[in-house]
Amino acid sequence: MLLKDKKILIMGIRNKWSIAFGIAKSAYDNGAKLIFTYMGEDNKDKIEELIKEFKGSKAYVLNGASEDELVKEAFTKIKEENGKIDGIVHAIAHANTEDLHNDFVYTSKSGYSHAVDVSAYSFVLATRMAKELDMLNENASIVTLTYHGSTKVLEGYNVMGVAKAALEASVRYLAENLGKVGMRVNAVSAGPIKTLSAKGIKDFSSILTVVEEKSPLHRNVTTEQVGNVATFLLSSMADSITGQVIYADSGYNIMGV
Repeated sequence: MLLKDKKILIMGIRNKWSIAFGIAKSAYDNGAKLIFTYMGEDNKDKIEELIKEFKGSKAYVLNGASEDELVKEAFTKIKEENGKIDGIVHAIAHANTEDLHNDFVYTSKSGYSHAVDVSAYSFVLATRMAKELDMLNENASIVTLTYHGSTKVLEGYNVMGVAKAALEASVRYLAENLGKVGMRVNAVSAGPIKTLSAKGIKDFSSILTVVEEKSPLHRNVTTEQVGNVATFLLSSMADSITGQVIYADSGYNIMGV
């Protein structure tokens, strides 16, 4: 098993249809011990029920993934109760609905700041806080989630595409910084999947249709398939890979039309 006895923190799990859940399932099936963060104290019972199948896992509330003090508080508690960990999966992103439904040119300053803050800065913050708290074991691996809209214009993705572009640039700079201490930082660019977040994208079903028609494999991807890629990146099998955006999209990103 690729992650036998490794402790992996997965940030941002929401429901069983999420990519974070697919990663959790793959990591668990490969021997990982799982730790989760979630948003909203009132979601505690729901999250605990959700992760029940991952025996021995723990969940911690984090109500502001881009708030320095809140992340420090949560990470300090996680380390105190679990010791050092071997990997972090960052599955957190958000943009205001109006900024996804309107043309990008109408993005407000507050909407722009919100999307980048929650979707990109939160990743930098999690990485920095884990390093400052000496939370990561030697050869730790950090993985985040991105999307093709970071490099190509996709109708309805708008400011989230800008935020994901910032996230991908952050991956490269963090990989250089943490590479000095032997740690790796990568991103998985998943193909479109019917998640709760995807419902906010206008005409999302048409994107699924295009990928199925145009991608080399002529199929959409599943959360389990994306989870397997993340598990690989978290494992020692990928110990020569850092600073990369790995596409798990049935090859759609290579197509010109």
